[in-house]
Amino acid sequence: MLRSTAIVVSLLAAASAPAAEKTYDLVVYGGTSAGVTAAIEAARAGRSVILVSPERHLGGLTSGGLGWTDTGRKEVIGGLAREFYHRVWRHYQDQAAWRWQKREEYGNKGQGTAAIDGQKRTMWIFEPHAAENVFDAMIAEANVPVVREVWLDRAGGVEKKDGRIRAITTLDGKTYKGRMFIDATYEGDLMAAAGVGYTVGRESSQTYGEQFNGVQKDVRHHGHSFPDGVSPFVKPGDRSSGLLPRVSPEPPGENGAGDRRVQAYCFRMCLTDAEENRVPFPKPEGYDPGQYELLLRVFSTGWRETFSKFDPIPNHKTDTNNHGPFSTDNIGFNYDYPDASYERRREIIAEHERYQKGLMYFLANDPRVPDDVREPMSRWGLAKDEFTDNGNWPHQIYVREARRMLGVYMMTEHDCLCRVETPNSVGMGSYAMDSHHVQRYVTKDGFVQNEGDVGVGPPYPYMISYGSLTPKKGECENLLVPVCLSSSHIAFGSIRMEPVFMILGQSAAVAAGMAIDGTLAVQDVPYPALRERLLERGQVLEWTGPRPARAGSFAPLSLKGIVVDNPQAKLTGQWQSSSAKGPFVGSGYLHDGNQGQGEKSALFTAELPRDGKYSVRLAYAPGENRAANVHVVVRHAGGAAELRVDERKTPPFDGLFVELGVFSFKKSLPAEVEVRNDGANGHVIADAVQWLPVEK
Repeated sequence: MLRSTAIVVSLLAAASAPAAEKTYDLVVYGGTSAGVTAAIEAARAGRSVILVSPERHLGGLTSGGLGWTDTGRKEVIGGLAREFYHRVWRHYQDQAAWRWQKREEYGNKGQGTAAIDGQKRTMWIFEPHAAENVFDAMIAEANVPVVREVWLDRAGGVEKKDGRIRAITTLDGKTYKGRMFIDATYEGDLMAAAGVGYTVGRESSQTYGEQFNGVQKDVRHHGHSFPDGVSPFVKPGDRSSGLLPRVSPEPPGENGAGDRRVQAYCFRMCLTDAEENRVPFPKPEGYDPGQYELLLRVFSTGWRETFSKFDPIPNHKTDTNNHGPFSTDNIGFNYDYPDASYERRREIIAEHERYQKGLMYFLANDPRVPDDVREPMSRWGLAKDEFTDNGNWPHQIYVREARRMLGVYMMTEHDCLCRVETPNSVGMGSYAMDSHHVQRYVTKDGFVQNEGDVGVGPPYPYMISYGSLTPKKGECENLLVPVCLSSSHIAFGSIRMEPVFMILGQSAAVAAGMAIDGTLAVQDVPYPALRERLLERGQVLEWTGPRPARAGSFAPLSLKGIVVDNPQAKLTGQWQSSSAKGPFVGSGYLHDGNQGQGEKSALFTAELPRDGKYSVRLAYAPGENRAANVHVVVRHAGGAAELRVDERKTPPFDGLFVELGVFSFKKSLPAEVEVRNDGANGHVIADAVQWLPVEK
């Protein structure tokens, strides 16, 4: 059970008075979950450490509303991260913690596995205040001094000499000297101010040879795209009437192209339908119902998934996240946030708060909202006992991505998909490469669409390299960066999960201590000794479970002709991703779950370079439970050919492709292959389609 509030407050007060002009072994900048674990690790190891936090509340998103933890494989969460989830479990063993709901009523809900794991004494889903209390207690017990609501002087507050940071100064004029420094902020402010190289936005798919980086117009992974035919114009179908709010007039760019756009932010709201604890959604200052006209047009198509991400946490509360084509993600309004001044960031955060509060007020009150949405929404509201000093609104915006360091080792999708041997592991990730939408634009056909949504899971947990936490040696020798680490945009989509940040924060602190002991640059810490120390601390550094063979995975760019993989397919109905059985193209394939016959299809569309005849081939992973009569339609210059494919048989080409036929195509006409599940007598697999030019 948690310590009483009075004891925790007393301990925190005693630990929050840093000695003047003291030189600390470690200065941690950033009160995120990574900053907390880094500081605790250093203190428990006997180091002098101070946590300098721009935030008033410790824990970042973990205590800021993200209680439906994105865990991935829980087996690889060790060290202080696992201790945190154990302490959450201890908190909910106390019946007094169940104020608005009986424990047995809550049940054991989770992300695919148990939320409350009694055998391993962990709990992965929790209320915001419970997480913050756990962090505060751990900090107090470790006697870590904490300075809150102080902001780095980004213009001149980093003192460097001989490639090392000597001290940082905050805007209130206080200076904090240290031997080692950790930047644990979501924005990477210390890293940038120290002159360390970084990037913002998306690399092109060619930069690191990645499939899922850059512009991804044809990818539809999470159901967050607009239904066909939704007009973005004030007068539907009339371009001259102008665009509705929150639609960009800018062209989206070509598939695979890099850009400076940043995936969308939102607030992870803690809502409740417990009347005695509910605060009705407030009408924000400057509320404009016209900002939500696009959502009405989505409703008019019959879409009704408004409540799909009201994920239940204890005490009749939710962690409510973005879901759907027009939701809490404020797409396109955060591009300048990573490098923005503090003042400009406050403006961006205020715009996000106004937008999201207005959205909830609109859904609960506007008479144009369909009754079957508005009436149940009006029974929800903000939780009265959460974020009590901030009007019950989350104190932390969800900065899904900001700056990313250009360090010693660059993590890419090849690491996340286990295609390479990642060196010098200091922790593991296992969640899908998850990018939210980056832009909302007008298609060439005059409809509205979102772009940037990607979700591709690894075949098994992957290692995160120590080199991704360290700057290049010529830039800084005593700084570690466990949050804005060295990673491509799409790889960061997996690494950016809160348990991983805790893991990397602890590992960074261990490495910092070894660098002090050896009078070394962080880049020169000997990995064998670091590995041994991390294992002693309970970190999990490699996956010992089953490993699907990767020899059966074919990178699309390695195949001849034009190959369209399943992430680029336009999907109808709910498909599931898998990599359980090879061979396959890319990171895996789609299957229909042998459900909803006649309701699901995957449309593969190719842009062919020239007119002519092409051999069209379909990839699928065969198996005894597959359908022997998969309906496939090939649309070519002469019309459409309908075929049936037996996916129980091994494909003749590399065990991967079966030929559907040779057809004539024109560059100016669509080249399409549609895989359908109508009448299927087993699982339908949709992996990839290949167009091979036939020489004359």
